[in-house]
Amino acid sequence: MTTFYQSQLAILVSTCAIFVLLQRYLLRKAPQHGSRAENTAGSVAATKLTRQYLRVYGLAMGADWLQGPYIYSIYREQYGLSERMVALLFVLGFLTAGISAPAVGVWADQYGRKRMCMIFCVTYSCACAIIQVPSLPVLFVGRLLGGFSTAILFSCFESWLVSSANSLSISSRDLSTILGHASFVNSIAATVAGVFSNKLVEYSSSFSSPFLASGALLLLNLVVIWASWTENYGGPSASVQELFNVRRLSKAWSVVCSDRRLFVLGLAQTCFEGSMYIFVFLWVPFLQEAAQPDQSLPLGYIFSCFMLSMTLGALLYNCIISLSQPTSPTDASSHDHTVTLHAKFSSAVCTASALAFVLSISTESERKRFWSFCAFEACVGMYYPVQGMLRGKLVPDEHRATLSSLFRVPLNVFVVVSLMTGVASARHFVLSACAVLLFLTALVTAASFLGRARTPPLASLRAQ
Repeated sequence: MTTFYQSQLAILVSTCAIFVLLQRYLLRKAPQHGSRAENTAGSVAATKLTRQYLRVYGLAMGADWLQGPYIYSIYREQYGLSERMVALLFVLGFLTAGISAPAVGVWADQYGRKRMCMIFCVTYSCACAIIQVPSLPVLFVGRLLGGFSTAILFSCFESWLVSSANSLSISSRDLSTILGHASFVNSIAATVAGVFSNKLVEYSSSFSSPFLASGALLLLNLVVIWASWTENYGGPSASVQELFNVRRLSKAWSVVCSDRRLFVLGLAQTCFEGSMYIFVFLWVPFLQEAAQPDQSLPLGYIFSCFMLSMTLGALLYNCIISLSQPTSPTDASSHDHTVTLHAKFSSAVCTASALAFVLSISTESERKRFWSFCAFEACVGMYYPVQGMLRGKLVPDEHRATLSSLFRVPLNVFVVVSLMTGVASARHFVLSACAVLLFLTALVTAASFLGRARTPPLASLRAQ
């Protein structure tokens, strides 16, 4: 069976290479908007911002992916912790991320997104150092730092990018392309990190070595952020004593209440990303269940196939965006066009993800389950730039990081509750429930964005 997965890996590599060439061809042939001088200036600004962001984002995600494959192994196999204690450590990380998310967003908007990203590098590298100590109280502290760092990673980096793009008047299509490239870089970083971490473990005979490499990458990223990024903020700063700043949180919540599309964005994030995190816990037992009893699955090859599928989804998104008409960042009609286009993407991605889960549940074939999981990972590759673009267009700059973090609170609650109820023992039911939630999310997204007249952007709230 290893030969099958090797052949699938080769097919996915070839397909990704074809899509890379197609994307470059489409970008060269894409129609331009405005004068040649404007296009040249916009292209230079977009290219510079792309390099600034992807360099940092790639290092951050590479450091995160280096740790992923071996967190369970270092706790369970190297330190000999019980299954229950390992689950408790995982839950503690998710709880910390959910609880700290609102504060992280407020701090980023008030005191600077660049500053928070630098803090991420420090706290996450500290977590990598702490996990080297086989002491349970110390490991709990490490999980607290890891959860806090995760809250920064998935809100502040994107907030810095979108705010910088808006200040440079970069077009919607260029911003979409940057977000698509980010998803592509993320999946490539995951693939490379998975192979590299495996080699490190083989060479060192220790599950802790990938964490040391991750810490080194994070310290390098700290220097890169300091040297290459400029600072940007949200709303006006408040007193340092108001750490959780309930007033700012209430203002951000009033923004959500004023536009129901933001509720839908939060729903999509909770259902899709929650399903994704649950999938991480379930894909191995699902494939093992369908495999031959005496067969050992080549998990490294399968993981690489999933990451390449995610790459393929990001490339497909970039190709579709390259075919769209360029728009002006200050044109109200282009704003509506961009939002509508990405709402269609969001609904389609949720529908395709639900169908992939339905296929995996309804078949006993190992290969069909593998293909359905690859399809879901391709949807993940499209989801991130789509969701990031919708947030970029609908969320005001002064509350960008705060709302991005608030959206993660129900997500972390969803994952924690699922983990505490034991997803592995009822995996067919859990994936069925995820499929239903994704179908409902697709319907709600279509109804809210496409089924009726849209409310105008939040210009009035920005002006207040």
